[in-house]
Amino acid sequence: MPQPDGGAQAETILANATLVLPGETVRGSVVLRGGLITVVDAGAAVPRNAVDCGGDLIAPGLVELHTDNLERHLLPRPGVHWPAPAAIVAHDAELAGCGVTTVFDALRVGSILTGGGGGYRKYARGVATAILALHGAGALRIRHRLHLRAEICSETLEEELAEFGPDDRIGIVSLMDHTPGQRQFADEAKHKQYVQGKHALSDAAFAEHVARLRTLKAANGARHEAAAVAEAARLGATLASHDDTTAEQVETSAAHGARIAEFPTTALAAAACRARGVAVMMGAPNLLRGGSHSGNVAAGDLAAAGLLDILSSDYAPASLLLGAIKLGLGIGDIAAGVATVTDTPAHAAGLVDRGRIAAGLKADLIRIRLDGDLPLLRGTWVGGARVA
Repeated sequence: MPQPDGGAQAETILANATLVLPGETVRGSVVLRGGLITVVDAGAAVPRNAVDCGGDLIAPGLVELHTDNLERHLLPRPGVHWPAPAAIVAHDAELAGCGVTTVFDALRVGSILTGGGGGYRKYARGVATAILALHGAGALRIRHRLHLRAEICSETLEEELAEFGPDDRIGIVSLMDHTPGQRQFADEAKHKQYVQGKHALSDAAFAEHVARLRTLKAANGARHEAAAVAEAARLGATLASHDDTTAEQVETSAAHGARIAEFPTTALAAAACRARGVAVMMGAPNLLRGGSHSGNVAAGDLAAAGLLDILSSDYAPASLLLGAIKLGLGIGDIAAGVATVTDTPAHAAGLVDRGRIAAGLKADLIRIRLDGDLPLLRGTWVGGARVA
């Protein structure tokens, strides 16, 4: 299996394709050599030994900044803990098969180890070590970086963040606050439905859980938020906010140095992000479903208002490509739709060597055939090597 971040690959020519370039689509060909894109040409010619793409789209590989998909493989059923290496390999293969070539694996840091139901254990450092080992050994198909989801309302955030260093490929640290009654869980009825469904809590146990979280936030919230901001700087990571709801919350996030706003819950917050130059990320499942399962702002409404910059698959990897194509077809601009899952997220995360089809960039590409409005993935290349 090719190593995603090294190793020259044999030359590949993808010809007679519809190239998804920055701002436009054109018929042309692309040459992949030595792990890089070396030539981009216009025209429908098919050189000898080239792959004739028959007009299929050739787009940059997808860049996923926030996915909880790995957690689904680590815990496939309640109480079933799958071996981390096996879970990571399965997750990696699934993403390659969905067209993702760079992923920021989201791992929660900050746990609740005391009390009754609704708590959760530490796991991030061990899983991160397994990801890094597999990646370094060339056992994975795509490029992996880490996204630490810093849970402000927790007991152990500071000690868990301290377990990571600058060599751990931490690309993003996001400020998460799941205290009931605000942000994602402003609708307390929906929060109750979600938590009781996930943890099978009685009404009394749920009330105890809510009280415990509010107590933790009061005791640790300000200190944890400051620590997460400082640790992001120490680790050289991009800082992201999560579930901003009000203009005041956006101002606080921007003052901390956040460059990405993950899933703002209101149009007001998204507009405030735009005013402060913070990229707005929304969930592709939200776009595809036509609304938020938590009752928050619809991604489609933000897109219509020009307030959506980045799509994330969140909990459904296949939604990333589906969402980008749906968005592109809806606005009559495939290149703009694809940019929300390629160039824009790469740029927001500080990765200037991918996300576009241009000579000198990483040869991370996907081939897509459109069946009406359904994108069918026909190939994924990482560093010029086909991985799916």
